[in-house]
Amino acid sequence: SGFSQSSVHSQSSRGTKRKWVPKKDATLVACMVDLHNVGTFNADTRFKAGYLNELEKMLENVLPHAMLKAKPNLESRIRTLKRD
Repeated sequence: SGFSQSSVHSQSSRGTKRKWVPKKDATLVACMVDLHNVGTFNADTRFKAGYLNELEKMLENVLPHAMLKAKPNLESRIRTLKRD
């Protein structure tokens, strides 16, 4: 399956760390753009509360075997992408 690479985990002192692959990053960004374009969760320059849950549902439809959760997976990755 194409998702075998994305399910690789490494142990750290804080628990299991998820390895993000470029396909997942691209899908996450595309879903965020779609969510912004729909406008339901827009608030000034940010998203409204609850957008992570909606994003989780959108990603589940596109990447059904990724098992990404709003917290901590998406929240953490979005924070990392903002920094980069």
